[in-house]
Amino acid sequence: MPLFILGQAFHEGLASVPLLPSLLKVVPWLFVLYVLKIYFSGATNKSEAKLHGKVVLVTGGTSGVGEAVVRELATAGAQIVLLTQHALNDPFLVDHIDDLRNDTNNHLITAEQVELASLHSVRTFATKWIDNSPPRRLDMIVLCANTMTASKGIKSTVEGVELNWQVNYLANFHLLSILSPALRAQPPDRDVRVIFGTCSSYLGGDLLHITSKGYAAAKAKKAPSATVEKSPTTFSPGNAYATSKLALTVFALAFQKHLSAYERPDKMPSTTHVVLVDPGYCRTPGMRRWLTWGSLFGLAVYLITYPFWWLVLKSPNMGAQSFLHAVMDSDYGRGEGGKLLKECKARTYLRKEVEDEAVQKHLWDYSEQMVQEAEKRGALERAKLKRDEKEKVEEVEAEAELRDYKEKVGKKAGVKQEGSRRSRKS
Repeated sequence: MPLFILGQAFHEGLASVPLLPSLLKVVPWLFVLYVLKIYFSGATNKSEAKLHGKVVLVTGGTSGVGEAVVRELATAGAQIVLLTQHALNDPFLVDHIDDLRNDTNNHLITAEQVELASLHSVRTFATKWIDNSPPRRLDMIVLCANTMTASKGIKSTVEGVELNWQVNYLANFHLLSILSPALRAQPPDRDVRVIFGTCSSYLGGDLLHITSKGYAAAKAKKAPSATVEKSPTTFSPGNAYATSKLALTVFALAFQKHLSAYERPDKMPSTTHVVLVDPGYCRTPGMRRWLTWGSLFGLAVYLITYPFWWLVLKSPNMGAQSFLHAVMDSDYGRGEGGKLLKECKARTYLRKEVEDEAVQKHLWDYSEQMVQEAEKRGALERAKLKRDEKEKVEEVEAEAELRDYKEKVGKKAGVKQEGSRRSRKS
């Protein structure tokens, strides 16, 4: 049939073949769209590695890029521990893990409830993990969890921390600070990696409220936190996300130095390497929420313009390629660590303060102080809630005792009960 059509077109002209002229006009545009889609999809991971027996902690692994990363790691044989905000008996989580196990033929996928918006929850999990002798095996930590709130106002956690800062940065700082002994205790022949999910928006972040001279002077004089909070800053709800990503990038490099500075009992060099990964812009639930601003009108506009977003945004699976390259490529398991990876290639940092040791130290000290203050506020809030619950229970018990007493004496507000002796006599 194709040969017949080609022969007819050759002998009788293109116009003799039905729809061929129109098809020839459409094909170049389809080819252009195909090329653009390949370009916007980004690079593909070419490295391969067997991950059988490796234990990997993953945050943000139930949706978006994190879910795609987990699926590929599980397919490669890794033992996955999902750190998720969902309760372990949540039907969604149970079904999700069952589907992952069946799809990847890997039943070494479990979950632990860790609410990144709660420092208390992070501490509870991390201390339970390291409170083990001998130390539990830990080959990799992949930090994919991410949130972005609207710029209409500042949202805070129960512990009084801005939500973007808490989930995107401070929870990771708290988690790794506690787990660092577990990372350093791994055998010297083990390739251990900590992979941070970052974003190019860190270029628009601002840490003036931490690194300014006013803050440094206040810290030197041990000024109260109220004085520190008045230090110069351009922090706002609009740039809260970018600031949290900048802080995460600075901390990642500081954490690599923290691990490398540890002197192992066996005198071997540190085997833990930090890698930062920028997956690019992807069609994830978080990106959709940001594009629509969480409104029905925005969602309608997004659906109408979806072909455009399908073209220019990566799929979650393509966004996961740089993460997989950081996991599997042998180059990131040796050397100094602290490399930035984008499109499966090492990149340079475009902000000088990211590699500034003074900035890293200021951020570390500030974060430790913030964690201490936030945990105190959280402890007070939990104590208050526990006290309120206890008072409510006591009130209910008192009402029940009073009701039982009135039933026994046969009186209730001066009125004889139906079961009393006088009512039966009448």
